[in-house]
Amino acid sequence: MAFEECSLTSDDIVTLVLTDGGSDSFSKRELVPREIQRWTARLLRPALELTVRVLQDEEKVQGQRLRPEPAPGKPKSASGPNTSKRGRKQAKGLIEIEPVVGARDFYPEDMVVREWLFEQFRSVASSFCFQPYDAPILEPADLYSRKAGEDITKQMYTFKDKEDYNVTLRPEMTPSLARMLLKRGKAILFPIRWYTIAQCWRFETMTLGRKREHYQWNMDIFGVKAVTAEVELLAAITCLLSRLGLSSKDVGIKINSRRVLQQVLEPLGVVGDKFAPVCVIVDKLDKLTPEQVHADLCALGIGPEVIQKIKEILDINNLEQLESVLGSENETVQELKKIWSLAKDYGFEDWLVFDATIVRGLAYYTGIVFEVFDRENSFRAICGGGRYDNLMTTYGSKEDISAAGFGFGDVVIQELLKKKGLIPDLSKSVQDVVVPFDESLRGAACQVASKLRAKGRKVQLQLIPKKKITWYYEMASRVNAEYIYLIAPAEWKQGCVRVKCLSLPEDHPDKQKDVQFADL
Repeated sequence: MAFEECSLTSDDIVTLVLTDGGSDSFSKRELVPREIQRWTARLLRPALELTVRVLQDEEKVQGQRLRPEPAPGKPKSASGPNTSKRGRKQAKGLIEIEPVVGARDFYPEDMVVREWLFEQFRSVASSFCFQPYDAPILEPADLYSRKAGEDITKQMYTFKDKEDYNVTLRPEMTPSLARMLLKRGKAILFPIRWYTIAQCWRFETMTLGRKREHYQWNMDIFGVKAVTAEVELLAAITCLLSRLGLSSKDVGIKINSRRVLQQVLEPLGVVGDKFAPVCVIVDKLDKLTPEQVHADLCALGIGPEVIQKIKEILDINNLEQLESVLGSENETVQELKKIWSLAKDYGFEDWLVFDATIVRGLAYYTGIVFEVFDRENSFRAICGGGRYDNLMTTYGSKEDISAAGFGFGDVVIQELLKKKGLIPDLSKSVQDVVVPFDESLRGAACQVASKLRAKGRKVQLQLIPKKKITWYYEMASRVNAEYIYLIAPAEWKQGCVRVKCLSLPEDHPDKQKDVQFADL
């Protein structure tokens, strides 16, 4: 027998629901056996009397029986309370210490890795003479919703601002760039080479290497019709990967052209607005089963013969096969062969792989497309990009402006570098530690720190007074400092600072020496 529920109000009998294997029950105002009455009275009487008094007081104030109400400022919800971990914390008025799901905190040890990676991005972009730019993370929602047939429109963090405008956290950077170029109009002198490192937000299903926010290195070239633009972008990507310690044995670049599929499907009636949704489905081949792909294509009104033709094209795995299907004089075939030829001259031909299934999911791509992948297929795409010659007219430009670019995320590449053990030791951020012997020498220590910093040294001036000297030495060792500068009374009177090299053994003659302040 177990006690399951006790509920009461001031004018009711205590309701006891007692079960014995679910067979016996006693409902309100029902006669309860004497032994149960005695057991209940002994066990619950103090608590019940207190509860009755509380209920009576509440009824006097409210004039009705006590009912739970939503917390002040919280609307009533037909679906009931949020029972998730976050919901329970909010109900208790506790601060949620975890970041928003899918987002990241960057502690100092994380920031030093992020900044190291970003510096690699900047260094490569600068070596290819790309200029930096940036834009607000908050953009008008219709900047992205104008591109139909894309999953990205379903993944945006969209809301109305206080002036009732539909805005969104940017899910990608290219439309922002197009908006900026339209704003400048004819003041822009083409061709341009621009780059940025932008934070983007998409409400996606999270997997290894995929979060709901990420930083993305974008490089774009506007005003170049030839595939020389794509080759330059591919050269920049392989340059970065090489600088990070990766080779063509670790990473490859899958290349295709959207026009391959387009040229096959147009004679079969898949043209205009019908083509982009097909590309979205093809882009998901590695995520969907063949049955799902077939069903999704059928849902678009694509017939069996056309679906079979799509499968045949997607099975092509080298340029020779593509040439036999489209012909050696085909413009798309010639473009792809040109890329391979220039890649050989540039020295990254061994990174390239032809893959007819690469079409990219964004609707604005018009020609060459590519994706960077790890050879072990442990992660999602590292980077993706291609040509988008019609983007500017989509946003209102009176003339087409040829363009090509890529987006290179920070999440997957860090996972790959960790797996390969290629992230360097970045823990050393302090070169010199300056310690005043006591507070009377604090000003002298400031002079020493200032002089060292003027020479470009990374100096940590100790701020905590009245610590033992041994504590300062231990602290300097923990932060991997190179030198510790002790400002002691006797030495400072002589214009000297005691300098100890922490990397030398204790018995080394240059381990510790006094240096004139003027010579620092």
